[in-house]
Amino acid sequence: MEQIPLITLTTDFGMADGYVGTMKGVIHSIVPRARLVDISHEIAPQDVRQAAYVLYTAYPFFPSATVHLVVVDPGVGSARRPIAVRTSGGAFVGPDNGVFSYVIARERVDAVVELRAPSYWLPQVSHTFHGRDIFAPAAAHLAAGVPITALGPSVPDPIIFLPPCLESAPDSVTGEVLHADHFGNVITSIGLLAWRGDELSFRPAFGPGGGEGDVCFQAAGAGVVAGDLEISGVCRTYAQVEPGETLALVGSEGHLEIAVREGSAAQKTGLRPGDVVMLRLP
Repeated sequence: MEQIPLITLTTDFGMADGYVGTMKGVIHSIVPRARLVDISHEIAPQDVRQAAYVLYTAYPFFPSATVHLVVVDPGVGSARRPIAVRTSGGAFVGPDNGVFSYVIARERVDAVVELRAPSYWLPQVSHTFHGRDIFAPAAAHLAAGVPITALGPSVPDPIIFLPPCLESAPDSVTGEVLHADHFGNVITSIGLLAWRGDELSFRPAFGPGGGEGDVCFQAAGAGVVAGDLEISGVCRTYAQVEPGETLALVGSEGHLEIAVREGSAAQKTGLRPGDVVMLRLP
């Protein structure tokens, strides 16, 4: 059976204007049978790191033939390159501003190219809406089967963020806040964590690890420190504490999170991306 092209969209456009719908119209004009899935259009304006994290959490759950279109592009109209990336986990189209850093840290990269072939753009290209005029057409052509190498020359040096802080010691793991989600859960770079009975195993999320190198520890004996905040133990569920109480738990992505039951940890603690968080091991 013929595979239907699948394209996801992640932007900071919001839904009040017609920008997202316009990009979808461009895609459907090139590949009418494509299926389009919105990951998020509520990325904070120009917040490339938030977009990188949201993409990191979502793309592994799509088929590997998916094309992921990301337009969070504060450098639109400047010398920043438009790129496409082919990996073992899917293809990615967007600006060369670091938005694919976490994907590249996780996946085998087969190709990175600059979108320099006008045949795969719209005929007229504005200086302010490359999402419509360059990225959406390129994603559509890629999903329709155009080889990535046809889109432009190879890019040997895509922009990559420095990996999030993640330092292991015999008695601790130190990381940083990556993101606060819609519920105010504060998500850290400390992961990947997985439950093994009453114990947790840890291996680095952004790089090689796992198997025999995993560190195991008793969850109840661990502690979490972030500034003046200290939390005893790591919970499985929010229900293990009372409403309004702060807790640490393992989120759905396997990262250590700081949460408030039926409340917002981001508001209560004031923690922000980049703040240091330490997991003390028993």
